[in-house]
Amino acid sequence: MQPTDSMNDRLRSALKEMDGLFHGFFEWLEGQYDPEHGAFYYAQSSKASDQFIPDIESTAQALNLLARCQLFGALDDTMKQRMITFFQQKQEPSTGYFYDADPLMREDEVMVARAIGYSLGALWKLGAKPLYPLPNDRQASPDYIRTPDTYVGWLQSVELSNSWRGCDRLCTSAAYLAQMPQADRKPYLDAALRYFEALQDPESGLWGEGSWYVKVSGTFKLHTFYERFRVPIPRVREMYNSLLHCLRKETAVDMCYIRNPIHLLYSMRRSTPLDELLEIIEITVYNMSRLKRKDGGFSRELDHSPPAPNVAQVKPGEFYPDMPKPVRLGLGKVEGDMNAGTQAILIRHLCYELAGIDAPPLSSPPDLFRSYTHAT
Repeated sequence: MQPTDSMNDRLRSALKEMDGLFHGFFEWLEGQYDPEHGAFYYAQSSKASDQFIPDIESTAQALNLLARCQLFGALDDTMKQRMITFFQQKQEPSTGYFYDADPLMREDEVMVARAIGYSLGALWKLGAKPLYPLPNDRQASPDYIRTPDTYVGWLQSVELSNSWRGCDRLCTSAAYLAQMPQADRKPYLDAALRYFEALQDPESGLWGEGSWYVKVSGTFKLHTFYERFRVPIPRVREMYNSLLHCLRKETAVDMCYIRNPIHLLYSMRRSTPLDELLEIIEITVYNMSRLKRKDGGFSRELDHSPPAPNVAQVKPGEFYPDMPKPVRLGLGKVEGDMNAGTQAILIRHLCYELAGIDAPPLSSPPDLFRSYTHAT
């Protein structure tokens, strides 16, 4: 279908409607900051309760959010130094890993691997470095990284009955491969790519099992592995058709189900017909609007903010079997949470990029974080 002025007007109108969803968002974000720890809480219920303290992911996500919105300057040098200290103190001297206080985090390999990336990224943004050598620098990587053969054995052991969780686990290995010298990495990377291509469904272009949103989300996770090593992903056309089917036919009950298709589409680097792009963005705006909360933030899930965002819930307080133990960050109330907020900002950024339109700045308080700056 040929582009029309009407379509372009609708596209700009949809993006403007999306921008309106962020009313009160930065006030909510400021409310998640804790000057005592120099870090951010996951949700308001986390900060109000004495059960939780600020965590690695929420703090790194807040920094990513501020950087993407060009609001990093709202943090003064004192606040930045406190955040540097927060991340550096999360690193375990004996292993080089970064851990939150909850001991259950150590049992979730996805969270452990992500914490390295989050912490290093945050420290880099803040102009600092970790205090101790990283796991690969001291041969403290997981045992499965010992040889290419042990790596392949581990890849084959990862269950893909839930594509999202399984592909997320597969992607954890990218953090360790990325730390290797290129020549050492090559046999590992070649083996992984051969294995992934053999598992990909040739008709849908997706990996693993589950609902359409679960499979699209898993495929997005695995796509990050390809992107990290600048390798083109196979069967893009089939993948795109599956993405369209998913958006048109399925209900998005999770902010990840809204972000992952948009991010996957962006990562494909393919030209999208304007009528289909308009449809995708209008669906996305509607889905986001259902997760907007009265406190100014967004919830990860349709019914509430999940108390333990590292696992999927059957219903509040009950978790799927064969998943890691829940690392609770909040009380599971109907409220905004940092995971959903940072994804919402990313979705907005990606939608403007896909539309080829410069994103206008979102309205934020002129005194954002001013009450915390220069605090002693």
